[in-house]
Amino acid sequence: MKSFKTLLLSATLTTAATAGLLFVGQSKASAATTYTVATGDTLSTIAQKFTGNTDLVNQIATTNNIQDINMIFVGEQLTIDTDQTATPVQTTTPVVVAQPAAVQTPAPVVQAQPTVQAAPVQQPAAVAPTASSAKEWIAQKESGGSYSARNGQMIGRYQLTASYLNGDYSAANQDRVADQYVTSRYGSWDAAKSFWLSNGWY
Repeated sequence: MKSFKTLLLSATLTTAATAGLLFVGQSKASAATTYTVATGDTLSTIAQKFTGNTDLVNQIATTNNIQDINMIFVGEQLTIDTDQTATPVQTTTPVVVAQPAAVQTPAPVVQAQPTVQAAPVQQPAAVAPTASSAKEWIAQKESGGSYSARNGQMIGRYQLTASYLNGDYSAANQDRVADQYVTSRYGSWDAAKSFWLSNGWY
């Protein structure tokens, strides 16, 4: 039969062993967490993420050999000693940093709109209407349709002399004077074309 001292010693050892196991279990619960520094992070905000307050700043700096608590770098990995390991889920907040960049993407779309307005500028270049196909036919025969063509004393699209154009060689004046010349001499551009076909000039 065991003595009372033996039973008491056994109970004491059992209690100490149980307490030791509990202590080991508690030390495992306070495992360190590795955190990667994201854009906009400071030691203060990191401490807030993990503990809900900024009291952990100096502890993080000491654990990670940070000399200046105001200087950490994006991508740097920090070891955080805390029991509240569930809160690092908040590290998804750097996604907010990417949002301003997405807001800037509509700007190029706005800048692209003025290029649509460039199309109407080309329309005046196509303004070279002719009163009839006969007028255009004569213009092509005389100058290839060029308002700047010259052949000796003959000037412009309809190869008129400088005296007819009165020193104004603009396209509008060339068309106006050519219409007057043909009307007074032939009556119409069709008649002028018939004369040209017979004589090689009008």
